[in-house]
Amino acid sequence: MPHNKSCKKRLITAKNQNERNRQNRAMMRGKIKTFRTGVEEMSAEDKATAVTEMYSLIDTQARKGLMPKRRAARLKSRMAQAATK
Repeated sequence: MPHNKSCKKRLITAKNQNERNRQNRAMMRGKIKTFRTGVEEMSAEDKATAVTEMYSLIDTQARKGLMPKRRAARLKSRMAQAATK
């Protein structure tokens, strides 16, 4: 257990941030999964809008530090490949 007041506060804020990161990560995984399963039935316009939405989601998650930049680039590349097939 922390002894200092600042250490106690850091423990609380770290716990809150951990929970927020978990929720963001779970939301991102769910959206990626729904994109991958539904991309085959989409029309061309729907694919374009879905890909741009996924790009912005992945970029914001990478900016927040929930995933490395290289993983974000790899995911975006695979999304584009799935949309063009």
